[in-house]
Amino acid sequence: MDRRSFLKTSALGGSAAAATTLAAPALAQGVRTLTMVTSWPNGMAGVHDSATFCKNRIEALSDGQIKVEIKAAGELVGAFEVFDAVSSGQADMYHSSDYYFVNQHPAFAFFSTVPFGMTAQEQINWYYHGEGAAFHDELGEIFGLKMFLVGNTGAQSGGWFRKEINTPEDFQGLKFRMPGLGGVAMGKLGVSVQNIPGGEVYQALSTGALDGTEWVGPWADEKAGFYEITKIYYTAGFHEPGAGLSLALNRDLFDSLTPFLQQVMESAAAECNQWTLAMFLSQNSAALSRLASEGVRIMSFPDPVWDAFGRAAQEALEENRDGDIYDRMLDSYMASMRTSSSWLQASEGTYRAQRDRVIG
Repeated sequence: MDRRSFLKTSALGGSAAAATTLAAPALAQGVRTLTMVTSWPNGMAGVHDSATFCKNRIEALSDGQIKVEIKAAGELVGAFEVFDAVSSGQADMYHSSDYYFVNQHPAFAFFSTVPFGMTAQEQINWYYHGEGAAFHDELGEIFGLKMFLVGNTGAQSGGWFRKEINTPEDFQGLKFRMPGLGGVAMGKLGVSVQNIPGGEVYQALSTGALDGTEWVGPWADEKAGFYEITKIYYTAGFHEPGAGLSLALNRDLFDSLTPFLQQVMESAAAECNQWTLAMFLSQNSAALSRLASEGVRIMSFPDPVWDAFGRAAQEALEENRDGDIYDRMLDSYMASMRTSSSWLQASEGTYRAQRDRVIG
């Protein structure tokens, strides 16, 4: 499938070409101004910080040749419209999480997260020292995008609920916010899955439009204020064990950059990828303590629920096999995950268990 050729020859292609012309990067005294659309409201903890850091690093590394203008969700396009905006040329780049775009292709989930999938460390092992980056490039090219990982939240929490979850049957009929293939898996447990932008979640939870939600982890969840609505919080989830963020540039725009500026984009993204993960992980422990002091009940799902998660996750992953890129990617992803996990468990896993036993 060559979506770029299709766009050029279709009615949509005509409007896309017009958008590209309208969105041509501005040049002023040798400075190229690029528009970054994001899936985040201004100031949203962690994710907006990541977009801002990425912008600043692009500008600094470009030695003044590039200026980036961030457009928060809704300022130019909606939170979930950034993919089409950049693919068509209406905007130059997006900062988002690719599992929002599994309707474009289910394989995009691998560059955000999949249920019972990779941790952040396992993901970057696959991405930088396996086939991950090449797959990201191959998939992006179909849609006229040049793509990079640009952050990770680490393992995300199981979420906020209005009632305890004691058995798999307790999910029946719940209205719960969860995007990506994790949401597909939850649907198999009888959940009415809602995929709504992060900036709208608090309102939906407070009005009862949602019975529960996942978001990120203690720090971002505290900033979002969900503890003001419910006090039941599950700190480990199956759905996002290492949720990646992506920077995607319009492919024609990227190809028009000098080799130096192309390297700037790649280097800024890689730096932001590590910085963003450290930001989230460094904040979560203290935030969890503050949530507990607010009366939040820190919960864990029982084993039968985890077993149900595992079965549903496996179904969600397998049912998207297409005989092509998804199959190749799933097989590569799972093989890399098992290899990384084997060593991490034998080394770091054993060490951490013994360290915590010996010195607390």
